[in-house]
Amino acid sequence: MTDGPGSTRELVTVRYWAAAREAAGISEETLAAITLADVQGAIAARYGGILPGLLRRCSYLVDEQPVGQRDPATLILPAGAVVEVLPPFAGG
Repeated sequence: MTDGPGSTRELVTVRYWAAAREAAGISEETLAAITLADVQGAIAARYGGILPGLLRRCSYLVDEQPVGQRDPATLILPAGAVVEVLPPFAGG
């Protein structure tokens, strides 16, 4: 699957945790994406409800590495990447 010249969407695994899992209604799925922003957009469009707002507050790991404050639109995902969606956790 392509998305314009020179860009190929790769399959990535998305794992949902806590409130994100509850909002999506699943714990894991596979999506085709080029960037983390593609993943976020696909999830928001697919599930709607409270999930789009929750995604803006989530932290993300890509292949066990924290994304931090990096721009999701510039974070290119390798084929087979695992994206963890971690909502804010309460407690200490």
